[in-house]
Amino acid sequence: MKNHFAIRFAGRSFPVAFLLFLAAALFLACALPAPAQQKDKKKKKDSTPPTDSSNTLVPMLDEQQIDYMLSEMLGAWQLGDIEKLHKDYADDVSIVNGSWAPPIIGWTNYLAIYQQQRARMQQVRLDRSNTYIKVNGNVAWACYQWDFAAVVDGQPNGSQGHTTVVLEKRNNHWVIVHNHTSLVQTNQPAAPANIPTTQPPPLTKPAAR
Repeated sequence: MKNHFAIRFAGRSFPVAFLLFLAAALFLACALPAPAQQKDKKKKKDSTPPTDSSNTLVPMLDEQQIDYMLSEMLGAWQLGDIEKLHKDYADDVSIVNGSWAPPIIGWTNYLAIYQQQRARMQQVRLDRSNTYIKVNGNVAWACYQWDFAAVVDGQPNGSQGHTTVVLEKRNNHWVIVHNHTSLVQTNQPAAPANIPTTQPPPLTKPAAR
């Protein structure tokens, strides 16, 4: 509504504004002698800040990009940010979880399971540690340990495990093409079988590598 009003207003006042602009331009042309105009142009040119090459962002190494992407992906998992989560997963991703279940093939199938199970969790916390990343051209793999805690269906739950991901660089962006997660038995209450272990819950703070 505001933009529509602005457009209509601008259309009606255009002749008046144009005349005022023309009059001001003629006045300045007559009032300022040529040397003064040249001096003014030079002053504006000199006042342009020089380009500071020292502020140029230094591109991250592939290992750093992957480490950052893992933190971003886990954070998106925690917040339920599907758009950011999808950005880090390939459409043809394959996922093996920590329970006795068939692999999940494709982002669409994973998303349906994720949304159902994520809705049952509150107060999610996950710490990632001991991350190892290896890059070989446009393919890479990473593994890390995780420690998960959350309230699931109103009950406290916790688990620990390992995750290994295979990544591929597509369109200059690293995406996960395979995710394999394994649970480790602990003294904490085990997570229900239908809680997704394919991607351990979100990362509140990236743990030290």
